[in-house]
Amino acid sequence: MCQCHSFLLHCLSLLEAAVDKPSKHSNRSGMHLVPTGTLLFLRHCFVRRMNELLLASVFRDSFDKKEIQRFCPLFFFTRLSYLPQSQPLQSCQLNLLYQNRAETPFNSLTPRRFFTALTESMSRIGSGGVLPRLLGYCLLLCLAGHVGAHSGILDAEAGVYSNAVVIDGTAPIAVTDEDFICATLDWWPPEKCDYGTCSWGMASMLNLDLSSPILLNVIKAFSPLKLRLGGSLQDKVIYETLDSKQPCTPFAYNASEMFSFTEGCLPLARWDELNEFFQKAGAIIIFGLNALNGRVKQSDGSVGGPWNYTNAASLIRYTVNKGYTIFGWELGNELSGSGVGTKVDADQYSADVVNLKLIVDDIYQGFPVKPLVLAPGGFFDAAWFADLVDKAKPNSLDVLTHHIYNLGPGVDKHLVEKILDPTYLDGEASVFRDLQGLIRISGTKATGWVGEAGGAYNSGHHLVTDAFVFSFWYLDQLGMSATYDTKTYCRQSLVGGNYGLLNTTTFHPNPDYYSALLWHRLMGTRVLGTNLIGREPSLIRAYAHCAKESEGVTLLLINLSGNTTTQLPIISPTSYSLGRKHHPGAARSKIPSLSAEDTREEYHLTAKDGDLHSQTMLLNGNALELDADGNIPTLDPIKVDASRPITIAPFSIIFAHIPSFRPPACR
Repeated sequence: MCQCHSFLLHCLSLLEAAVDKPSKHSNRSGMHLVPTGTLLFLRHCFVRRMNELLLASVFRDSFDKKEIQRFCPLFFFTRLSYLPQSQPLQSCQLNLLYQNRAETPFNSLTPRRFFTALTESMSRIGSGGVLPRLLGYCLLLCLAGHVGAHSGILDAEAGVYSNAVVIDGTAPIAVTDEDFICATLDWWPPEKCDYGTCSWGMASMLNLDLSSPILLNVIKAFSPLKLRLGGSLQDKVIYETLDSKQPCTPFAYNASEMFSFTEGCLPLARWDELNEFFQKAGAIIIFGLNALNGRVKQSDGSVGGPWNYTNAASLIRYTVNKGYTIFGWELGNELSGSGVGTKVDADQYSADVVNLKLIVDDIYQGFPVKPLVLAPGGFFDAAWFADLVDKAKPNSLDVLTHHIYNLGPGVDKHLVEKILDPTYLDGEASVFRDLQGLIRISGTKATGWVGEAGGAYNSGHHLVTDAFVFSFWYLDQLGMSATYDTKTYCRQSLVGGNYGLLNTTTFHPNPDYYSALLWHRLMGTRVLGTNLIGREPSLIRAYAHCAKESEGVTLLLINLSGNTTTQLPIISPTSYSLGRKHHPGAARSKIPSLSAEDTREEYHLTAKDGDLHSQTMLLNGNALELDADGNIPTLDPIKVDASRPITIAPFSIIFAHIPSFRPPACR
C-alpha cells in the first residue's frame, strides 16, 4: 500500500482513539484542545469521505477487502449515530469551524473566507503537538472535500472544476461481445393489438417485406447486427418439414387461446427467404425454438412433461443441410420462474437444455464452430435460474438470457417520469448484479445476455418508446448492463410495435436506431470504471469503454436534467488525487497526458425543437434522416480541444471519443 493510503488508515486509527480516550488530547493544563463533539463529527466526516473515495474507485486497486469492510460499516454507524438527518452537512461543517464565531452567518460565507477559517482552525488544532496536528490534516482532507463538492468552488484560472467524470483505465471492469448491440424480430400478426392500438402491421417474420432496400441498408450499416428471432408466439410455432402431411397455416386470432392466437406454422420457403436476406444483410442470427411442443397443461397453469424436440431437430437439420449459418439456438420464451402465459419447472427445463445441446452437437458434428445454446429467454428469477444452472450438465448451456420490461405497461402515463428518474433507472442494476453473481459463484461457463428488452411491455407507447426520450432509457440500459459483464443486449424490436428501432411502415429509423448505431461504432468491448464527482452529477449518467477499432476511450454522457447545462472535465483517479493536493474538493480540468494540441470527437444528440416526444434526432444540431435513396446519413462528430471540459446541454446525450487518452486498459 502506498504511503498516502497508509496515512489515511493511520488517521482513522487516531480518530477512533481520540473519541474513545479523549483524555489523551488535553494540554498540560488539562484543557481539551479538541472537544469530544468535534472529534465525533470529525470521525464522521473522515469516514464519510473515505467511503466516497472507495465508492469512486480512486483507491480501489490498493485497498484490500478487509480494509473496505472496516470502513463501510463504520460509515453507516457514524452517520446514524452522530449526524442527525435534519442537520445539513454544510451547516455541520460551519458549526465546527465557527463554534465561537456566531457573527459569521452561513449565507455570507464565501469560499475564500471558508478556507481562511479552515486554515485558522488547523492552526488552533495543530498547536497541540503531533497527534492533534495529524487530526488537523484529517480535518483538512475530509471537510475541504465536502465543501469543494457542495459549495460550487470553481477556479477557472487554475483549471479546476467542481464536477468531473473520473475514468479508471487501470484495467477493464467487464468485457462485452464485439457485437454487443442486438435487435429482435417477432412473430406477432397484424391483428396483435394493445389498449385499442394495433401497432405491429407487417412486421412479423412471416410477412416482413424483405425486398425493401431501406430495411437492407439499416441492417447492413452495423456490419454486422445480431438479430434474435423470437417472442411470445415462438412457443406456438410449428416448423414445416420436408415430409409434412399437415397444411402449414398461419396464426389466427382466437381470444380463448394463450396470447389470443392459435398455433402458427413457419413454411420452409419463408425460412429460405429469411436466411437469404440475413446473408445479404450480414446479420448474425439467434433463433428461438418452440419449447412447449409436447408438454401437458397442469391444473396450476404450468406445463409438465419433457420437451418434444422432434420438430425443432428437423428444422435445425434442414438449416444445416441448406448451409445457413445460425449463431445460436435458444430454447423457449418467458417460461422461467412464474412465467408469462405458462411456466416450466427448472428441473425439467434443465433436462430439455441438455437435450438441445445433444441435438446441436449431433447435427453439427465435424463443424469447427458450433452454434451457441441459449436459455431460458425469460424474466430473471434467482432461484429458478440457479436451479437451471446447477442441474444442466456442465458445458450444456452457453448463454443465460433474460428479459427486461422494467418500465411497466405501455399504457402507463408515467413512463417519461420513470425514464428521467435516475433512482428508478438504478433499480434494474440489482438484476444485472444478481445474474452476474450467480454466474460467478456457480462456476458455469455460461455468460449473461439480455435476450429481449422493450422497456414497456404490451408493445410500448407511441411517441415515448419510439421517440427521442427513450434513448435516455435505452443507452443507460446499454451502459449499465455492460458494467455487469452482459455480453449482448437485444432490443425489442428492430421493427414492430411502438418500441421498434425502425418505423413499422416505412422502416425509417427512429431515434434509438441512431443511438444503437453510434454505440456499435464507438464503444469497444472493454468496459472502464466510471464515476461522477461534484455537485451536479445526480441527473447525469456516465459510461466509458475503450474505443472501438481506434485508440483511446469513448465516453457516453446522458443528461436527464431539462434545466442544467453542466461542464464536466474528464479525469483519471491519478489526476483527481493530484488535483486535490492543490485544490481540495475540486478536479483538475484534464488528464495529465492531454494537451491543448489534442482533440476529441463529440457527438451531441438532442431532440428536434427540444421536444422529447419527437421522432427526429439531431446530431450536433443536424437532423438525422435518410437520403432520397434510403441511405443512412453520415454520423460526423465535431472536434474540440481534448483538454477542455465537456459541456452537456439539458436533455442531451453525448458520445465523446478521446483518441489521446490511452489508459493501460486500452493498450
